[in-house]
Amino acid sequence: MIGAGIAGLFTAMAIGPTGRKVTILERDSAPESHDADDAFLNWQRRGVGHLRQSHAFLARLRAIIRHEHPGLLDELLALGVRELSFEGMLSEMQRANYVPVPGDAELAIITSRRTTLELAMRRYVERLRNVEIRSDAAVRKLLVEPGTPMKVVGVAVEIAGVPQELRADVVIDAGGKNSMLIEQLAEAGMKLKEETESAGILYFTRHYRHKPGQAEPSRIGNPPAGGDLGFLKFGVFPGDNGCFSITLCAPEIEYELRKAVVDPDKFHQITQILPGLRVWTNDIQAEPTSKVFGMGDLNSRWRDLVIDGAPSVTGFFALGDALVRTNPLYGRGCSIAAVSAYLIRDALEETNDPAARLLAYHGRLVKEIRPYYETMRTQDRTAIKRAKKALTPGAKQSLRSKIMQSFVEDGIVPATRFDIRLLRESMRGFHMLEHPNKWLAKPRNLATILAYWSRGKKRNAAAYPPKAGPEREEMLRALAIDPERDLIRDTAMKEAA
Repeated sequence: MIGAGIAGLFTAMAIGPTGRKVTILERDSAPESHDADDAFLNWQRRGVGHLRQSHAFLARLRAIIRHEHPGLLDELLALGVRELSFEGMLSEMQRANYVPVPGDAELAIITSRRTTLELAMRRYVERLRNVEIRSDAAVRKLLVEPGTPMKVVGVAVEIAGVPQELRADVVIDAGGKNSMLIEQLAEAGMKLKEETESAGILYFTRHYRHKPGQAEPSRIGNPPAGGDLGFLKFGVFPGDNGCFSITLCAPEIEYELRKAVVDPDKFHQITQILPGLRVWTNDIQAEPTSKVFGMGDLNSRWRDLVIDGAPSVTGFFALGDALVRTNPLYGRGCSIAAVSAYLIRDALEETNDPAARLLAYHGRLVKEIRPYYETMRTQDRTAIKRAKKALTPGAKQSLRSKIMQSFVEDGIVPATRFDIRLLRESMRGFHMLEHPNKWLAKPRNLATILAYWSRGKKRNAAAYPPKAGPEREEMLRALAIDPERDLIRDTAMKEAA
């Protein structure tokens, strides 16, 4: 196994109990402390550039831990990781009439800093009897035997600076988005199908901690802690041990805004301008504990190692960002890695035939993960178009676009904020407990949404969340940014092209 991040640790937890001997090769050093705060401040993870970005751990990920490794869930909670229930997702008007039903417990999530989750998982995996983690191990290349398909038989690695070769029946790449092992195989002649496109945003995160005596702001009576202004998306990510993070997402074409966001003072100023963030980050409530962490190069990517029904390689699997990359805005990366880990386990358990194993994994991956990838890609394309129109003088929205926007904002949003059953079903799709669009395709659910949509804004007024923030021009002027500057730059770039 290459990589002891979230993907690698979940795969070890999936495969270890089957009795197979698992060796994890991790380029970075082990954490020096069991303390969550020390891990956040000092654990060096060169292989995980987004380690200190906000992370969401969906209900599907929690369910895997609870069902497969309940002891780990106990250890996470003891370390300060929190569980948030479905009841916490309800609007104020829904809570008054809420009656739990079977299945609501499945919608609970866990929330923490990524370093805290990874610290607990690593300590847990280190105690598994047939799993070994070798730190300071830099994998240089795969060992490959030629053929059709080619066969991976091991890796060439430097452990503490000493070169060696390790042979294995199966090599699993959990090395993240910077892994180059699939590229190595492709250069050696392996067939590879890949699709990739930009998510269209840049990601900026800063961490905060509640001051002594201050509790987390109530979700009742306060503005929503997340929103989409078109030119800026924002959200609060509750963490562990009194910590939380704020993430701001700016479209790639918002050049001036994204330059301002990396300034800690500007970042904090934005949190004070947005009502949903101000209740979290005001000077009485909390104080910042980090710089602003930026993340670019946000490209979605899907890779197939099965081409025209035939495996292009044997003895090799990949998962996580090495195989499938998603926009972090939707918080599905860790959950996709966790699900994929158990799909690999199922393929290994199903057959001893190397080719059949990859075919089985590929088939399950397409069925289980591909729908979320395609839904995300559609949403990203819509958001990119919306951001471009905001910077295009005189741009007009098409009739179809207006209808679709109204269906979401004036149909789905009010319906899910009024109807608990509908919210419950939509959350099952969002949290990867069933197909992402299954809930919307059910005739009963669609009829309910259409009924709320047809009522009109006046009758649905109580279900609309308060305005998330100012218009673009007002925000930019508050930050001392010329609202016209991006328009001038965009025009100049088009003329140059």
